[in-house]
Amino acid sequence: MPRPVTPLLAADCVIELEAHPGRVLLIERANSPFGLALPGGFVDVGESVEDAARREALEETSLTVTLVALLGIYSEPTRDPRGHTASVVYVARSSGEPVAADDAAAVRLVDPRDRSLALAFDHRRILDDYLAWSGQCHAP
Repeated sequence: MPRPVTPLLAADCVIELEAHPGRVLLIERANSPFGLALPGGFVDVGESVEDAARREALEETSLTVTLVALLGIYSEPTRDPRGHTASVVYVARSSGEPVAADDAAAVRLVDPRDRSLALAFDHRRILDDYLAWSGQCHAP
């Protein structure tokens, strides 16, 4: 039987910082597609999705995170303009101070309710799901 062709697999984190309640951490992408995005990236062969989420958070934000909840799996075929990618998204927490690294040109603490954010991929939908999960659905 031939090996199936499947979507790529990614892991992303909605990171809450203890020192900044009500805010989440986004990165400004250094590579195309540009825009603000959740820290995350592709899962390596031989790596668990959870380990990939923690690794990508560390690589892009210099933060060690604790995964606190599985927010959801996002698999709409058009969510990533580079090709069909499914992403497993976690809510994570950290007590450190973020520093942009790797694929991140900058880091930004934002109000997840802010509709003016120029978000990449389907990250507006993910932040809306996060707001519902966290009970922050009211307008700023």
